[in-house]
Amino acid sequence: MIDHSSEKNRPADSGRVTTDVISELLLGMRLNGLHYSRVRLSPPFGVRFGDDVARAQFHFVARGPVYLRCSAGQMHVLQTGDAVLLPHGISHELLSSPDITANDIESFVADPICSRVDAITACDPEKQDEGVLFFSGCMEFDLGCMSPLIGMMPQVMQVGTLLDRSPEILPILEAMEREVCTARAGYGAIVTRLADVVSASIVRGWVECGCGDASGWVEALRDPRLGRVLSALHRDPGREWTVASMAAEMGASRSVFAERFLAVTGVTPLRYVTDLRMRLATQWISRDRMSVDMVASRLGYGSAAAFSRAFKRVTGTSPGVVRRA
Repeated sequence: MIDHSSEKNRPADSGRVTTDVISELLLGMRLNGLHYSRVRLSPPFGVRFGDDVARAQFHFVARGPVYLRCSAGQMHVLQTGDAVLLPHGISHELLSSPDITANDIESFVADPICSRVDAITACDPEKQDEGVLFFSGCMEFDLGCMSPLIGMMPQVMQVGTLLDRSPEILPILEAMEREVCTARAGYGAIVTRLADVVSASIVRGWVECGCGDASGWVEALRDPRLGRVLSALHRDPGREWTVASMAAEMGASRSVFAERFLAVTGVTPLRYVTDLRMRLATQWISRDRMSVDMVASRLGYGSAAAFSRAFKRVTGTSPGVVRRA
């Protein structure tokens, strides 16, 4: 049994540890836009987005309203300025009214604007200002070491629920509305970055608010002793970590620590360390173009060969393939 008596007189420190842990874990979040569309339509219209469980879908309504209908029949109304993230890539439709039949997004003619961005226009040229305008993005979504939380997220996450807690999102939404509506030079690149920021803010707000039905997971993170272990792992992933050394960091027995850690993260302590190292290695090799020798050294491997063997065993591919991707 873990004795928390020593923590009772340190509420401020406990809060700081919790914030530090969540911040460090969210650093592992990858939310990369793969493809975006600026869509201008005149009612009546219906646009269907198919299932893609490996991708998240983002929508921002620059001029609405738009009805969002999920595959199970749930209906949401998106007003001008609303943004929504669908983290599970479920099939859904954007409609001008609830009773409209939708056509697949691929059936609309798309004109390329720039890399990864196209424009879909299906409205009367003389009534474009009366139509609906929205910006949609298909995203690669990976929470890194917090990946178990993705399965616990709601199917639809609206930014409006976070505005009271995170008013700083509002100017970003207003900037998105201006960029999408005016279509100034370079707006494609600008609005895609803003979409990534808003999507990440939605995820962060959900985590900070207790993760809904996943509140037990977050409550466990608020254990200041376990928080110290997680912070230490992320600060120094190359240390020669063992279950014993992690348990000592927590101030608990090996068995109590291992049981608690598994309950929080869904994986064993050593598996967590391995996954963390390989995720960092993938980022450093592919994004930062770091040499395999340097990555091996930073992650505590005795040689590049030892690291490469471990990397291929865990990821199924070699560091060289990741670099060339």
